[in-house]
Amino acid sequence: MSEPPKINGFEKWKNGLTNAPNSVAWNLWDCEIQLATNDYNRHLSGTPGYRNLDWHIIKAMTWVETGASSEKWTSNPMQIGNPGDPGLKSLLTGNEGGDLIIPAEWKPSLTTSSATTIPKHNIRAGIGYLLMRLANYSIKSTPTSDSTVYEVKVKAGDSIDKIIREKGTTIDIIKKINSDLHILRPGQTIKYQKATMKKFIQGWKPITTQNIAKYYNVGDSMYPKKLENAMGLIKKGQSRTCTL
Repeated sequence: MSEPPKINGFEKWKNGLTNAPNSVAWNLWDCEIQLATNDYNRHLSGTPGYRNLDWHIIKAMTWVETGASSEKWTSNPMQIGNPGDPGLKSLLTGNEGGDLIIPAEWKPSLTTSSATTIPKHNIRAGIGYLLMRLANYSIKSTPTSDSTVYEVKVKAGDSIDKIIREKGTTIDIIKKINSDLHILRPGQTIKYQKATMKKFIQGWKPITTQNIAKYYNVGDSMYPKKLENAMGLIKKGQSRTCTL
């Protein structure tokens, strides 16, 4: 008698997911995902090249990242903030652009503690981290609200960098106001305005399964296929009706 054909890890995962739409947990996070996705779409709609994020992608990610059989399903469905995962910290510190991604009204309440214990916060943090990684950034000189033009006299030993640091301005502003500035000389007067170098979003990487796997999940070569499979089931099934 011949042995039944062996199935690989992906096929086992796929077979397990096939029954998920019959679970009461299938639509558990639909409303929270829709609310969060809508807020991000509104917040980021004015950035260059932004295309609205489809909430179904996030639902698929929760089933690929966790799934209802995991104990994390009711606390960390997006799996962000697990021990050893630097993603949540990088999002919340703002060092990588998270301060531009997270809507202002969420910033006081979205914390390391809340994102690892409250599911809706974990979902918001996961979406935020994904979008933070998909954004393309640049840095530009940005004047402050103080439009006053100040003057500073150059002293012996001064340099442009030193003046910039001490006066709170930028090289772009100094060059713009002092168009004939070439070499600093003691006694010379330089005009400036207050300004700072700020990060801004200049564009976006496409939201594809390959990019989600590359920038959100690292290490699972089957992640794109899993996402596509989950998306297929989601598109065929019924979604929860939510009041947004």
